[in-house]
Amino acid sequence: MKSNKTNLKYGLVLIILALFSGTSCTEKQKLIDDTVQTQYGLVKGLVNEPGTVTAFKGIPYAAPPVGSLRWREPQPPMPWEGVRDASGFCESCMQLPPMNFGPYTDEFVKLDSLSEDCLFLNIWTPAKNASDQLAVLVYIHGGGFSGGSGSIVIYDGEELAKKGIIVITINYRVGPLGFLSHPELTTESPNHASGNYGILDQIAALKWIQENIAAFGGDPNRVTIAGQSAGAMSVNALIASPLAKGLFQRAIAQSGSSCYTGTFSGASPELSEAEMQGVEFAKMRGASSLAELRAMSAEQITGPPVTSFPPAGPKFGTVIDGYVLTDNCLKTFEKGEQNDVPFMTGFNSGETSLTGEFSGETARTFFSLYPLGPEGDTAFAKMEAAREQMRLNAFLWMEQRAETATTKGYIYYFDQAIPWPEHPEFGAFHTSEVLYVFRNFKTLDRPWTATDTAVSEMMSSYWVNFANSGDPNNEGLPEWKAFSSNDRSVMRLSENSGMIPVTANEDRFNFLKNILQTAK
Repeated sequence: MKSNKTNLKYGLVLIILALFSGTSCTEKQKLIDDTVQTQYGLVKGLVNEPGTVTAFKGIPYAAPPVGSLRWREPQPPMPWEGVRDASGFCESCMQLPPMNFGPYTDEFVKLDSLSEDCLFLNIWTPAKNASDQLAVLVYIHGGGFSGGSGSIVIYDGEELAKKGIIVITINYRVGPLGFLSHPELTTESPNHASGNYGILDQIAALKWIQENIAAFGGDPNRVTIAGQSAGAMSVNALIASPLAKGLFQRAIAQSGSSCYTGTFSGASPELSEAEMQGVEFAKMRGASSLAELRAMSAEQITGPPVTSFPPAGPKFGTVIDGYVLTDNCLKTFEKGEQNDVPFMTGFNSGETSLTGEFSGETARTFFSLYPLGPEGDTAFAKMEAAREQMRLNAFLWMEQRAETATTKGYIYYFDQAIPWPEHPEFGAFHTSEVLYVFRNFKTLDRPWTATDTAVSEMMSSYWVNFANSGDPNNEGLPEWKAFSSNDRSVMRLSENSGMIPVTANEDRFNFLKNILQTAK
């Protein structure tokens, strides 16, 4: 392996050679048949122009969750006759209409049409034969459990699939239709649970993949679940859920990864608390019973259009229901009850906020450890501390995980700002790393540079390697060391990639650790 610091110029030459050494457009390679037999019927996909990837979009992995199936565990899809057209996306799950805000332009939020009938998945496969047994990356979209879709353009899987893995995106129920708990729902459930329908959707999709992906050239024994933000929270839930056992072999949680303090991932309420919130939600919608809620349209359930961000109203997410989730993430690991798979996790440098309010002696200690910016600016000190605290949070989570896990873990720190002359203040903002992982610069009109291309090729290679083997490393890449409690370092992913210290010194490490432990 090369040294921990990337030689960008040398690496860029190799990347450019690799990009132009593949099959030409006039010599299309033989791909898997664009008509594939699933357990429920035939689907016909669409081959891309270079003839390198076949996309199968809008495949139903579960029955429409409508009518009597609203707020119930997903059921198998109905078989169909003939050949189903899988050349285009189907509807996204019901949610409030998205709005642009901050750095999130259309490319991050724009949806196809909305419907309650939305449980579809999309497959991009570079396989030549059904027997290829390629590794599979299942990507779970973000959106705060209130929005998002597997068809949003930044998740397009074609470019990543060109690196030799199958890429899958999924839709799952969000907002009140995906995560409502209610006493009547709990009573009617054979598992005496309610909420977590969106996570049950994800589990249903993973079961479909286990049963069908071999026909698309995939290996059901090399499935990686990955996701960002709420997608990463979903990854954590799937790792913790007994219902997901055996459905995946590796996991990647981007910007939603710390079970140590709940940073980004939030704390899942107990079922009784979530039920009370559900009763209040029903009252807000003018319903006094579950029957009245089920009689409402999906639009009435999701509510009026958003007029501000973040949207007002109740927040929905995972629930400790005793069925999908039997305990919170940290306690599940403490008991060794998790699905123990190789794990990659990390955060972005531009999505930080400092945990804790400092006053008195604590404040004096803080400012002795973190220098003020020019002209006594405290924001500079707080930003530096927040970034170290974020890396430490992930490190302590890995340290906690290692007490019962037998598999390796890897921590990254993404620090490559999207080039945006009009908005340099956004930096490496929340979600921005997705474009680099998916190699999807073509979806966003920015003044991309050769450095961005090199970072993207490096990151996508790490993700592909991890999907293939559970280890991101390979020849030609900076060495990414697996977590070790004796080596307080994380992988910085940027123009100057390599392992960097979690904190600048021992005093900072101990100070921030104490703050995080207090916040637990």
